[in-house]
Amino acid sequence: MEEFVFYNGKKLRKGYTTGSCATAAATAAACLLFKDEAHENVQIELPNKEKLTIPIASMEMKKEGCQAFVVKDGGDDVDATDGMLIGARVAKTTTNQIVIDGGIGIGRVTEVGLQLPVGEAAINPVPRKMIEASVREIIGPDQGADIMIFAPEGATIANQTMNRRLGIIGGISILGTTGIVTPMSEEGWKQSISLELEMKKKQGQRSVILCPGNYGEDFVLQTLQLSKDKIVSMSNFVGYVLKEVQRLEFEKILMVGHLGKLIKVSAGIFSTHSKDADARTEILIANLALLGMPVAQLKQIQKCLTTEAAGEIIANTGYEEVYEVIAEKVKQRSEGLLKYRKHEPTIEVVLFSSQRGYLASTKSLESLKEEWK
Repeated sequence: MEEFVFYNGKKLRKGYTTGSCATAAATAAACLLFKDEAHENVQIELPNKEKLTIPIASMEMKKEGCQAFVVKDGGDDVDATDGMLIGARVAKTTTNQIVIDGGIGIGRVTEVGLQLPVGEAAINPVPRKMIEASVREIIGPDQGADIMIFAPEGATIANQTMNRRLGIIGGISILGTTGIVTPMSEEGWKQSISLELEMKKKQGQRSVILCPGNYGEDFVLQTLQLSKDKIVSMSNFVGYVLKEVQRLEFEKILMVGHLGKLIKVSAGIFSTHSKDADARTEILIANLALLGMPVAQLKQIQKCLTTEAAGEIIANTGYEEVYEVIAEKVKQRSEGLLKYRKHEPTIEVVLFSSQRGYLASTKSLESLKEEWK
């Protein structure tokens, strides 16, 4: 059954992620190979334990196993991958292990910092878990399978994405943290954030933790061990959300985010989507230069496609102080945006990286944990 969401008075149809497509294709292929069952639709389990039914476009037995295809359906949130074929080929093995890899049209990771080791197929951790769990349920604990995810048009469609700039070469990424694509225009998205803030204020909250996305939320919950009730995802709308927090007269703000996202705020960039601004490397180089990093190392930083890759050079040359500088500048820029108004909330900042975890904060981590628990 189709699901919908309403934004700005419009009824928008939800879709499913490339990760859900790959899971459905692998599930259908495994059913045909191991159980001799051909399904027009398969039901998969999402990370939140809800069930999603996805139609299968085609399937067939091959010499090397069984393959099935799903047509990606992004609902009314159309992106470059909408309508493309995503396939999975499943083969039996002599072990009880499930091995997942990417074939034609699936990109390969060539830079550190993307949750996956260099050389791995760009199939993110959540989709990998979904694929493995779904196939394991079919084949049982004692049988193994080799699963190849592929996309015939992937190499071409990847040119319309940000993959190359992230160091993912040769195809698309298999993504998705929830399995569902919820369509939202920017204005609708902003309104939903405002509604969430207003709800928290009405519930009596006086402080709020702002994160750009799921990684920030995970860091708050797992590393800082703070309450989920205080977290609001601001996405890329940093300036808008800060002003909304000020309008609603929250007293305190804790901004927690990945270096690659919040470094933009340190330079006064408050709409952090890459389509609006991407000066991460330039900002990092400027701050490192002011700390005295030699030109030779600065040139190495310039070649890095991600802040994670730059982090290795920073660690090897002993310039980790730059993270404290950037955290303080995020705080100053954010406070500056809200200055000269009736209400000015206090702002603290925590920076982290995927590879190194905690990097820096404007107060000691222990004092922040105590203050915000």
